[in-house]
Amino acid sequence: PSVISVRMRIMGNRENFGSLTKSSASGTPEVEYHADDYGLFPAQSRRILDCSDHGVLNAISIMANSPYLPECMEMLRSYQDRLKITLHLNFMEGRAFFPGLLTNAEGVFQISFGTLLLHSFLPDRGKYRAALRDEIRAQIFALLPYLEEKRPLRIDGHAHYHMLPMVFDALMDVIQEEQLPVSYIRIPRESIGLYLRHRRELEGFQPINLVKVLILNLLARRNCRKYKASLKQLEQRVFLGVMFSGRMSFQNVSALLPEAKALALKKGWGVEVLAHPGGVYEEADVTELTHGDDVKFLTSEFRQTESEMFSKLLKMGTIA
Repeated sequence: PSVISVRMRIMGNRENFGSLTKSSASGTPEVEYHADDYGLFPAQSRRILDCSDHGVLNAISIMANSPYLPECMEMLRSYQDRLKITLHLNFMEGRAFFPGLLTNAEGVFQISFGTLLLHSFLPDRGKYRAALRDEIRAQIFALLPYLEEKRPLRIDGHAHYHMLPMVFDALMDVIQEEQLPVSYIRIPRESIGLYLRHRRELEGFQPINLVKVLILNLLARRNCRKYKASLKQLEQRVFLGVMFSGRMSFQNVSALLPEAKALALKKGWGVEVLAHPGGVYEEADVTELTHGDDVKFLTSEFRQTESEMFSKLLKMGTIA
């Protein structure tokens, strides 16, 4: 479908936006068991769908700049009625739709989280924000034709780049400019106290993840304060997934989930449990990865550990 036809579909769906984004009232909070990085490679994406077939997985995030997007979205066709689908904004892995400030000469992303954070406060931030707007818009419109009619847009980010001030501002620019019916933007804000209270039950803690949580919590405070009026209309969730990023084992999730659900119920929110069960193990696919951190992360044995977490939660009857 053309960009024009997709825009017309968006405008037609705006009147349905409110009813589509309301959460059903119940005695227990909705728990979103979420896998990032769908669409990167077909075999890797199949592993993610297996977590829905044999586990509690009920939500995925899709990398729209992947050259394998059409094939992976065809695989997803029969799952759209049981999976929440989210755009996984990506400025780290693979090629950009708009080569330039964010890429090397070959059009491959080559800009770090720290660099974008720094430029958020430098005089040249305007040109970076413009480049980000172009790339964000392109990634959104690459995914929209594959989504079912009347499905509102959900958004998060690879390595949580979307939380950076300049990136978040550019995202909000595009949402406003295109009048997008967005129902959810992931805010990866975590309670350190929750983890401290369960520290004896948790395994595999990495100190660098505490630094990540502190940074993301600060960025969340900034973004939520600046866009309070817009964000309060969206789905709100108690989030689990950064403090034990990459190591969301059954032991860790089962220890944290009861209190996270209790907190969500008190707030009237849902819960999001983030993991990355889509391991990349095929040699040809590994050679296509462009970012060293992704190579290490996506080929790790912990991808299988997180996949098993979803299936064990199903067997233990902890879906609710």
